[in-house]
Amino acid sequence: MPHDPYRALYLHLPFCVRRCGYCDFATSAVPADAPEIDAYVEDLCLQIRRKAKEGELGALETVYLGGGTPSHIGLARLSMLLYTLSLSMHLTPEVECTMEANPESLTERMVRDAWALGVNRLSIGVQSFDDEVLAVLGRAHSADDARRAIEAAHTRFENVSVDLMCGIPGQGAESFEASVREAAALGAAHVSVYPLTIEAHTPFDAAVLAGDMEEPDDDVEAAHMEIAACVLAEAGYERYEVASYARPGFECRHNIAYWTGVPYLGLGRSAATMTQNAERRMRVQDGRVTDDMDARGMAAEDLMLGMRMTCGVPDELVEAAAVLLPDAPAVLAELEGEGLVAHADGRWRPTDRGWLCGNELYGRLFDLA
Repeated sequence: MPHDPYRALYLHLPFCVRRCGYCDFATSAVPADAPEIDAYVEDLCLQIRRKAKEGELGALETVYLGGGTPSHIGLARLSMLLYTLSLSMHLTPEVECTMEANPESLTERMVRDAWALGVNRLSIGVQSFDDEVLAVLGRAHSADDARRAIEAAHTRFENVSVDLMCGIPGQGAESFEASVREAAALGAAHVSVYPLTIEAHTPFDAAVLAGDMEEPDDDVEAAHMEIAACVLAEAGYERYEVASYARPGFECRHNIAYWTGVPYLGLGRSAATMTQNAERRMRVQDGRVTDDMDARGMAAEDLMLGMRMTCGVPDELVEAAAVLLPDAPAVLAELEGEGLVAHADGRWRPTDRGWLCGNELYGRLFDLA
């Protein structure tokens, strides 16, 4: 279908040194010298060149190399991939180009070369600075490895993001708080905090079913998220999304694109693409349509995704949605009455309670369609 230009590009690199017990992503643990990685990266480069020829990469504002563990594939392959990108699109400093990395495979040399090839944001999967918690998660790095990786990242990058997890069995509030404080003290420009979720068919799922692991406790996760909010606010970070905090100016533009209805192209195994025009929005993964929405569905989804963001949605967006979804203003008023959203300064915003009861808030808005 004729579609609006893609403004975000996601490249999936589905390889890790080992799979964590909680992971349900499309990844596989393979040695860094495995020939299948070479074949995969060569194919990804071909796909990038093909999309460039089709004129699909001309309007990109953000690029994200995710995984898996992009740093695991090594410098030679990353260089080939980033060089192909730089020839296929305008990879200028204005384009936010993020690369995910894990501490065990991020070296100072990789930091230097990734920076030289156009990456300007590093997202490091730390999860915790507590070795006992890292052992529970089955991570391949230690807390010291994480500290070294962040230090290495700062030799070139100002825009360094740290991922942390909360609600992990055996992780006390003190341990979690210490990790959040350490991420801030090490100078991260951005911190993401995710509660552990037990996904079906993962080793953690099997352990919970066998009674060998406690199921994550919603109240504990909520308390941990509250700790993160307090500690990071004190340290000068602003919460701009339910799980994301940034020093002013370091918000992740790529992630914001996902939450604000911006068309994105995904290349690589199981990467999702979202294509849209005024009448229709489609998501496709591995050649399969996973979402196909009309204008009503799009309007409801934009309201719902907007509520992940601190800034919420402006009155103009609600008014435009109400043309297609006449019940939208009444539902927002009900949600306000229940303390899940608040209206001020021409915007509807989620409250802290709205975020904690996210399923209720998002579900009610999505049901408008």
